[in-house]
Amino acid sequence: MRPEPVDDLEEAAAVFTSVRPRLFGIAYRMLGSAAEAEDLVQDVWLRWQACDRAAVASPAAFLATTTTRLAINALRSARVRRETYVGPWLPEPVDTSADPYLGAERGEALEFATLLLMEKLTPHERAAYVLREAFDYSYAEIADILRSTEPAGRQLVSRARRHVTGERRTPVSPAAQRELLTAFVAAARSGDMTSLERLFTAEVTSLSDGDGRARVAKVAVVGASRVARFLAAFADWFWDDVDLRPVTTNGQASVVLRHDGEVRCVFTVCATAEGIDKVLWMFNPEKFASVA
Repeated sequence: MRPEPVDDLEEAAAVFTSVRPRLFGIAYRMLGSAAEAEDLVQDVWLRWQACDRAAVASPAAFLATTTTRLAINALRSARVRRETYVGPWLPEPVDTSADPYLGAERGEALEFATLLLMEKLTPHERAAYVLREAFDYSYAEIADILRSTEPAGRQLVSRARRHVTGERRTPVSPAAQRELLTAFVAAARSGDMTSLERLFTAEVTSLSDGDGRARVAKVAVVGASRVARFLAAFADWFWDDVDLRPVTTNGQASVVLRHDGEVRCVFTVCATAEGIDKVLWMFNPEKFASVA
């Protein structure tokens, strides 16, 4: 087999690079893992190199279709692996202040609360939702990507949208979320249970992703008083001699917590008009490396 001319490969690379931000954006929203999304996009690049590119009418459509179909298969495998994960599983945070790859036109389906809700969707529902809500694909395009019909595509998007919006109240503005996170840190560091409870909704949930690591909660803590007591219980040692650095992950204010120069965790809060409804702790170093 004769090698491809260098100029053909350079052109293929230029085309791929131009749409790579969208491909990563699709893969990340589908899988909730930056590392897995990177691997998947690399697989798409290898397939793009190997295919008959002269027969491809629309490279962007071909690459997005390949990415989505691979992501559907990868999501099925990922969910099987997550069945053995110890404790709550959270999406891997990505630093959207630097935004190296998430150059999507819209920020939908990127916030942690939405990604968590999308875990309950079928792979095809999730794909349809991501393509429509985050990237504004037409129903005809979604049908083609999913090897379906336009009415079926509309139904997938409708079911997914109904599930996501039905279970989630309207989030507060980025500025309000940042203020609540600042107030949360102050109250948590002092162990002030009264102040913490005032910040929380009645059904606030604290989720800690540590994959079985020591001193990391392996179950969700639910309810304003229970979460406040939970935080107050380790306030006297957890916050000692720590360095807190603000960072923007998944479009919302977050904090990188270091102790003795090493990153201990990355955490954030999700909030509605009623207050903080989720406190999310990422203790798994394999999942916060890119942010840290």
